[in-house]
Amino acid sequence: MPNLTELVACAGCASKLAAGELARVLHDLPSQTDANVIVDFRGSDDAGIYRWPGGPALVQTVDFFTPIVDDPFTYGQIAAANALSDVYAMGGVPVTALAIAAMPEQGIDGDTIRQIFLGGFDKLQEAGAALLGGHTVRDPEVKFGYAVTGRVEIDRVWTNAGARVGDRLIVTKPLGTGICGTAIKNKRAPEALVAAAVQSMTTLNKGAAEVLTTFGNAVHACTDVTGFGLVGHSTEMAVASHASLAIEFSRLRILPGALEIASANRSGGMGTNKLQFAPTADTSALDEAEVDLCFDPQTSGGLLAAVDAAKADEILGALQDRGIAAVMVGSVTARAGSFVTVRR
Repeated sequence: MPNLTELVACAGCASKLAAGELARVLHDLPSQTDANVIVDFRGSDDAGIYRWPGGPALVQTVDFFTPIVDDPFTYGQIAAANALSDVYAMGGVPVTALAIAAMPEQGIDGDTIRQIFLGGFDKLQEAGAALLGGHTVRDPEVKFGYAVTGRVEIDRVWTNAGARVGDRLIVTKPLGTGICGTAIKNKRAPEALVAAAVQSMTTLNKGAAEVLTTFGNAVHACTDVTGFGLVGHSTEMAVASHASLAIEFSRLRILPGALEIASANRSGGMGTNKLQFAPTADTSALDEAEVDLCFDPQTSGGLLAAVDAAKADEILGALQDRGIAAVMVGSVTARAGSFVTVRR
């Protein structure tokens, strides 16, 4: 069985196309004319929303990436959890999935491919989503993920745009998976860190979304912390909500050992995130490794929710009672200067 991360041409070089870059590339596409489109690619949300007459709206998203770990079953689990996360971040429930896979002609055997698909299927079953089929192509690099369709009630859709001044910010998973992934690819990841990162990345955001949903309109905005890192996704929420976000670094949960190896394991995605989001963020109170963590691209990261301050403690307690590693990390403030400020 091959080491999957060795089949990635440039360890840590892949990064998402930021929303601002996408807007520049697609600026001349015709405007949507379908009145049933609630959320589309022109915003910075995690998934699209389409109103379906006579029932709940559709939530649609797609995500795939190169291996972040060597075990194929675990890679499949992580890829599925990551793709499903966007539906949860919109307040939806996953219903169906289509697999997307790219596999090289050489260097990978049939059983390894099968294990990747089995790992993904394991998480789809946990989510209650049906696998309908998919599409595979030959590619020099392994890539795997899913296009996921979910359902959501129109009055329960969460977007980036609803955060209100005074809201408290809750994050439901620890940070550091990007740093760990880069360390894995370079054969320098401590075992304890890998174990903690795998546990986090294979945990669905299903439980966190279910808890948040029970609090109804007290959840004003939500996103998941993935490829753009904590600062990037916080920036998108701040911009969409016409506000600023203030985050306290000392309150963040961090994977054990991630901060200590951050400077030696900076990914290409981390560099891209800094170029895109650092100009409108204030991280001057932090040291270099702490800044790295704030821009670290996460895989299958947690939810970032802006919730009513009057309900914040109750929501946090309910999440923690469910066994979710949620923490209160800051608040929403009036727009002034930086979109995101990370204090120590």
